[in-house]
Amino acid sequence: MAKKNIVAMILAGGQGSRLGLMTKRMAKPAVPFGGKYRIIDFALSNCSNSGIDTVGILTQYKPQVLNSHIGIGTPWDLDRVHGGIAILPPYMTEAGGDWYKGTANAVYQNMNFLDEYNPEYVLMLSGDHIYKMDYRIMLKAHKKNKADATIAVIDVPLDEASRFGIMNTDENMQITEFEEKPKQPKSTLASMGIYIFSYQKLRKYLIEDAQNPNSDYDFGKNIIPNMLNNGEKLFAYRFEGYWKDVGTIESYWETSMDLLDPDNDARIYDNEWKIFTDTESRSSQYIGVGASLENSIISEGCIINGTVINSIIFPNVTIGKNTRVENSIIMSGCKICDDVIVSKSILLDNVVVKDHNVVGNGKDIALIESYRVIETQGTMA
Repeated sequence: MAKKNIVAMILAGGQGSRLGLMTKRMAKPAVPFGGKYRIIDFALSNCSNSGIDTVGILTQYKPQVLNSHIGIGTPWDLDRVHGGIAILPPYMTEAGGDWYKGTANAVYQNMNFLDEYNPEYVLMLSGDHIYKMDYRIMLKAHKKNKADATIAVIDVPLDEASRFGIMNTDENMQITEFEEKPKQPKSTLASMGIYIFSYQKLRKYLIEDAQNPNSDYDFGKNIIPNMLNNGEKLFAYRFEGYWKDVGTIESYWETSMDLLDPDNDARIYDNEWKIFTDTESRSSQYIGVGASLENSIISEGCIINGTVINSIIFPNVTIGKNTRVENSIIMSGCKICDDVIVSKSILLDNVVVKDHNVVGNGKDIALIESYRVIETQGTMA
């Protein structure tokens, strides 16, 4: 098979336990986001927009929803005869099999996929981040520096740096030290979990790591430090745009609200860098007489007869008369009846809120489980 210049590998097997009910039935990258998307759509769309036509998706935890969403990759122009998209779950061989033990082990177990294309470079991505990024610019920097690995970094406030893997660099952005969640960080350059490796160098370190019984089989804990310790050329690539890891309910809500900021780089209605998704054919939305909308995203198939302010409404949602929804995320199929107030809440799929209810207190985030029926007047979720 013809050699590929670059192949992307997306780590999409995470449970995302801190998202609670949102990942009860699906992996974190499959969680709905932004009205009609799923979180993984951002990494996939970045690949498509960057001209990367071969992508492996490493799955593990509850992959059914994710697999169904991705299909053969048509929305991202990844339904290719040579290359395209490949779902890569753990599998058995004649020698046995095992779950992925870590991020590096997941790639190691799929080196046959990479070897099939024998790429010059491998782009490693996480499937659970919200951002827009042209990977071609990062690859250009990797080539210019003749690097063995390039790690995308973003500046974070000093008082938050201890939550990240921090890269210390020289004046040329060559990495001199990597610190995992340091108590006293020397730098504010935080790893974004986006790596470009020269494949043959990566292959060597993956094989060595797999043979170490004391390894955590992790890129941040093992592969990157081992390369640094052996004097390999590692460079940091500074990213200036918007980037968020939606790892908690709070960060999910905050990132969703960021989409409503017209000055935010992550805006999903930007035609210059589209976010693609697998979209069903749905009926048109209907905005009723007396309805009021302000700074909100309203998806297809919705019927709006009330007031919606600073909120994201997923497809096929019904909002009744004299009902007010503000600072909230309402997922597909929800029915909010008449004379209801919903404030700073996340309603998962197919929640029904009966007449004359109050959901959320406007201060704390209320997360309402799928298929729940709220029917007691004055409910504070």
